[in-house]
Amino acid sequence: MNLLQRIHTTIDRGASAPGVRRLVLSSYRKEFVRNRGQNLFCDVFDTFESAAASAATYGVVGYDNEASADMYLTHMRADAHDYPAMFWLEKSFEAGMRSVLDLGGSVGIKFYAFRNAIPLPPDTDWTVVDVPAAVRKGAALAAERGVVPMLHFNDQISAGDGSEILFASGSLQYLPHTLDTYLRSWKRLPRRVIINITPIHPDTEFFTVNSIGTAFCAYRVQTQAGLVSGLASLGYALRDSWANLGKHLDLPLHPELSLDHYRGFCLDRR
Repeated sequence: MNLLQRIHTTIDRGASAPGVRRLVLSSYRKEFVRNRGQNLFCDVFDTFESAAASAATYGVVGYDNEASADMYLTHMRADAHDYPAMFWLEKSFEAGMRSVLDLGGSVGIKFYAFRNAIPLPPDTDWTVVDVPAAVRKGAALAAERGVVPMLHFNDQISAGDGSEILFASGSLQYLPHTLDTYLRSWKRLPRRVIINITPIHPDTEFFTVNSIGTAFCAYRVQTQAGLVSGLASLGYALRDSWANLGKHLDLPLHPELSLDHYRGFCLDRR
């Protein structure tokens, strides 16, 4: 029985006992801090700033450090939840699009994973935007693997201005602002936005703290209505959506906010 199963069992058995929730949460926080190999979540907040302040009380914050940049070096393969996004990327290439902004793409993990599964046109221009630690590691790896200049890196989201495809896989939840907020400052918006592995709650937007094993991060959970309407205000229309089965968010003591799957979307600019 893993940590979360033990917590749920304890709550089910002693939900009416005085102080049981407080004791369970105290025990969970200790495991949350010690975590090195799981994807854990703790507490609920109304703002990104308050979640970030809480994250800072646990230890190292965010992905901008060597340990976090190294996390995915051994995970350069496509997973089952990647295939809907790969489908729309391949359709984009078939339609003549070539420039990709991979938002939060770490060291280029999806570039390496996808090129073994779908044909990347030889003139593909794939830019990963991420934190400086990931950019340094990714640029060195790209040079070592001989994939420059097809794959390159930048630590500024504005570097994506003019890209034909914006691809965000598992990254929107870590941004201080929603995607449409960043896009409003761009002069040339992407023709297509492909979002994958993003936490979507049916009716509640909130923030939590995520323990990734190497650090602690403020974490955004959106609603589909909020995400889509924000992009619709910039001229985007929803083309497709899908469930990322196997990706879940367990929030101890908040079953009403926990998620049994994540979601993905493809939107085209009209």
